[in-house]
Amino acid sequence: MPLTTTGELVTAARAAGHGVAAFNVITLEHAEAIAAGAEAAGAPAVLQISENAVRFHHGRLAPIAAATAAVANASSAQLSLHLDHVVSTDLLHSAHGLGFSSVMFDASKLSYAENVRATAEAVHWAHEHAIWIEAELGKVGGKEGEAPLDAHAPGVRTDPAEAVAYVTGTGVDALAVAVGSSHAMTERTAALDHELIGRLRTAVAVPLVLHGSSGVPDAELRQAVAAGMVKINVGTALNTAFTGAAREHLDANPAVVDPRKYLAPGRDAMAATVRRFLEVVGG
Repeated sequence: MPLTTTGELVTAARAAGHGVAAFNVITLEHAEAIAAGAEAAGAPAVLQISENAVRFHHGRLAPIAAATAAVANASSAQLSLHLDHVVSTDLLHSAHGLGFSSVMFDASKLSYAENVRATAEAVHWAHEHAIWIEAELGKVGGKEGEAPLDAHAPGVRTDPAEAVAYVTGTGVDALAVAVGSSHAMTERTAALDHELIGRLRTAVAVPLVLHGSSGVPDAELRQAVAAGMVKINVGTALNTAFTGAAREHLDANPAVVDPRKYLAPGRDAMAATVRRFLEVVGG
């Protein structure tokens, strides 16, 4: 079906008291797996392309965006297209006209004052172009190129009072918060601060976003959604499933040279992972 908007998916999930999962796209197989998993779960999903993924595709957003949008449009599932962890203003502006209804503008490495200024400018431009903006406050560790960060260290978690000021000062449509998860986790061992999630939900009017959900156990994710998380971002879990299945096939069939032979089981493994996460967060 035609692409829907991320704002519509998040608003509907929040009203129903459940979550909506957003999955990172790196290759065409990722997009196909996300669509297949959403169809199998009978649930909506967000397909998101990060600035790092764009860099992998030689800095060209249009080809991977067009392929991902084509997969979504051919699917029976309700899907949206999101541009994730955007630092470059030029990349933000390139989202217009390529099917993206939302962007996560990431100024979290800047000082608080500079984060507010840069994000408010991004929001002003985005809203003029009917694009929904997500931003991040707090420190969700594990991003590529960053030193390891203890998700439980003092000063890392998002402060509710600061979150209120940030949302007011920037006008963002959704807020990614630091509550104990970390990007790029390959083991599901994260313990979230559910009391803080509840306080953040009460404090701010916009939907909350959980980054680093690949490392969060199912029970923790269910509890996080019950406490107030709405958009649940998943990336590494797909790559772990894909690589594991491809490696298993290649180990068992060392003479294989046709990439379709190992891409297919990798894609199937990602689709199964997508379905599981959608069933967990979708209630």
